[in-house]
Amino acid sequence: MRKGFPGLSLMVQEALKRDPMCGHLFVFRGRGGGLIKVIWHDGQGACLFTKKLGRGRFIWPSAADGTVVITPAQLGYLLEGIDWRMPQKT
Repeated sequence: MRKGFPGLSLMVQEALKRDPMCGHLFVFRGRGGGLIKVIWHDGQGACLFTKKLGRGRFIWPSAADGTVVITPAQLGYLLEGIDWRMPQKT
């Protein structure tokens, strides 16, 4: 996954038909599943966040139409490498 904000924002525009400057978070996962990139525009500038797991893979939702909407809590699980589909209550 070599793309930075310009390449990923172009993917958002062309493939998802969304505006990358709208303030939403757009999350992309690398082929191996161990790397994700998040792009976000905060109104002043573009932000690119990257996280690589030391071991394991990020649990990725299956998308029927190319997009998946998740809650902030589910995003937190995803970023921590936790299976966000079935979190355990404590």
